[in-house]
Amino acid sequence: MNKYKLTLVGLLLSVFIYFSTIFLDLDLFEQFIEFLSSIDHLELDEIIIPLLIFFVFLFIDTRRNSKKNQMENAKLNIYKAMLSSSHHILNNFIYQMDIFKITAEDTPGFDAKVLAFYEDIISNASHQINSLSSLTTIDEFSIRMSVMNEA
Repeated sequence: MNKYKLTLVGLLLSVFIYFSTIFLDLDLFEQFIEFLSSIDHLELDEIIIPLLIFFVFLFIDTRRNSKKNQMENAKLNIYKAMLSSSHHILNNFIYQMDIFKITAEDTPGFDAKVLAFYEDIISNASHQINSLSSLTTIDEFSIRMSVMNEA
């Protein structure tokens, strides 16, 4: 309902103008009398201006919602580009760290627990990246929770 609050205001204003012209016997449409005289026999002259007001407010609401959707789509595209770039950087880092792992494996007497810890760190980072990449709702809470659940 909040998305169409101006439409609702326009509808209420239109209804108010319509009923006030009927009950108070106001002639707010004097400037349009020449145009309306041709359709006066149909009794449509009292409804034209309220309908115009309603459609103006409907147009304003629709346009505002369209701009809001465009902004949300732009934010989503920026988030996806940032995530993709971060994903690329982190994957490069992980691949480069494999050189250290290979060196550690080839070093006699290197503690196997440290290598296992290294594997856990790399696995955890990979899961966090994948979790961020698979979010369906993009907001601060969802992003934080996806990383915290993988930690």
